[in-house]
Amino acid sequence: MLIRLGFEIAYRFVQPTPMVVMLDIHGSRHHDILALQPLRGQPDVPLRQYRDGFGNTCTRLLAPAGLLTLSADAIVRDSGLPDRQQADAMQLPVEALPDDTLLFLRGSRYCETDALMQYAWDQFGHVAPGWARVQAICDHVHARLRFGYPFADASRGAVRALEEGRGVCRDFAHAAIALCRCMNIPARYCTGYLGDIGVPPVDAPMDFSAWFEVWLDGDWHTFDARHNVPRIGRVLIARGRDAADVAISSTFGPNALERFHIWTEETTSAGLDACAEPLPLALAG
Repeated sequence: MLIRLGFEIAYRFVQPTPMVVMLDIHGSRHHDILALQPLRGQPDVPLRQYRDGFGNTCTRLLAPAGLLTLSADAIVRDSGLPDRQQADAMQLPVEALPDDTLLFLRGSRYCETDALMQYAWDQFGHVAPGWARVQAICDHVHARLRFGYPFADASRGAVRALEEGRGVCRDFAHAAIALCRCMNIPARYCTGYLGDIGVPPVDAPMDFSAWFEVWLDGDWHTFDARHNVPRIGRVLIARGRDAADVAISSTFGPNALERFHIWTEETTSAGLDACAEPLPLALAG
């Protein structure tokens, strides 16, 4: 299937302000991009990209005083299949884990493993290690937290999410990641696009989504504690220890968010032409 996705986000600044944004499609999906209107600013501002320590594409810019609108548009090819399931995937002992997964066993800003260690072992110590244990964690978080956009709170971590029993997708991900790490399962935070493809549409504005990946049986596997069912059409933007590593924008000065419009929808080959308005798309090479 083909998926059209993109964004238009506007900020107002009182003075020239440095920014770092993380809004590009992740490099692991570049081969799926059929057409692309790359990130640009209005007014036009110089953009400089670099890769962070997790392999994510970051863009530096100096926002001018006044209104700055950032936008991009793309069409990507997707398998149309739901998240891969591997119920027999085994959990490896810590001493057998690859070196680069050990970082994702440690506590982080929003995943307070030290405070949740005993809770995690009380809840999931009896569950067979591996896929079943991760699924039990997802089931627990999905049942314990109530989703709602008014519950968004950038200061809330996994502990508060589980105590308050509410949150947005990032809170579901943080809670599940922290509990997995407590059980010695490497887990990393993911952010990206996830539209209402293959499910009834939700009567709410589209937003970026958060999910997580765990290391089982020599590979990373996708889990989603908020939806708790395999979904179609995830398109990754960035990965990290938690949301602090993958903020869509970091601004180094006062500003106000004035517009936030995200789209993710199934399209057809005819969408390649429609997507070219108002700017022509550069075919991905």
